[in-house]
Amino acid sequence: MPPRPIALSFQDVSHRYGARTALDRLNLQVAQGEVLALLGPNGAGKTTTISALLGLLQPQEGRIQVLGSDPRQAVADGRVGAMLQSGSGIGLPPGVRVDEALGLVRRFYRRPAPYDQLVERADIGSLLRRRTDRLSGGQAQRVRFAIAIAGDPEVVFLDEPTSAMDVESRQGFWRMMRDFGNEGRTVLFATHHLAEADEIADRVVVLNHGKVVADGPAATLKAAVATRRLRFVTDRPDRPELSDLDGVTEVNVCGTGVSIDSLDADATIRDLVGRGVPFRDLEITGAGLEQAFVALTGCRGADAVTPAAALADAPPPGDR
Repeated sequence: MPPRPIALSFQDVSHRYGARTALDRLNLQVAQGEVLALLGPNGAGKTTTISALLGLLQPQEGRIQVLGSDPRQAVADGRVGAMLQSGSGIGLPPGVRVDEALGLVRRFYRRPAPYDQLVERADIGSLLRRRTDRLSGGQAQRVRFAIAIAGDPEVVFLDEPTSAMDVESRQGFWRMMRDFGNEGRTVLFATHHLAEADEIADRVVVLNHGKVVADGPAATLKAAVATRRLRFVTDRPDRPELSDLDGVTEVNVCGTGVSIDSLDADATIRDLVGRGVPFRDLEITGAGLEQAFVALTGCRGADAVTPAAALADAPPPGDR
């Protein structure tokens, strides 16, 4: 198939806040219809990246294009939608009904999406007569999504879109987003749920210190990491002994179940047998996306991957 047109483009983009570099000659292109997950530790440049794409800041060096034009022009033309972190509260006008809020937002656009289509896509039919300050967290997120796509945008930026959603709501939301992408629309989302990036995104981009340190399908990123995970059952797991096995980088024990991350699975198993550790039900898998993230950035744990609108890489007061 011929290559798809480019929806988002960064060309040698740099931006600094005082002495700190947020983006360091960033080069990145995203094709139309692509669903891209943006990951990175605190201060990686995620906030600055999305702010620049929305025209909220002008980078000091380089060039950014959204749908072939200046980001601010693309936003003004209604071609871009965004669902950003709301900070405190739910980020919706208080004291009005959901249908009133949605109707108000639609009037801002020359060619809004059909009202019934918005309601169906966001699954908010049962919420239309409810006041915005009476919504649960997950319900508020669905309404905010409807508002984000009210202009029938070609590109959508999402920041932690499934926060406060239960598992069923989260799965339904990502089905909607996948359908959105299948229509030829471009979706860029930031998340700290690595499983979402693994399962939903066509492509994962990992930022660190304002640079792209990994770019490709989640499966490719995972395959590039030498870590393997060993799972087995042993009646009397000895954590210190297991941690001392050849190649082991991390050990987790839950009852009789053991999970080991190893840089050399063969050496770990040989050592396990050589020490006479009785084990059964051995399973070996490749690295997960979280292990790949740790290897690429040196950051560990869910706290290392933060929402793109968190203030970790935002300018300090007075430097905005």
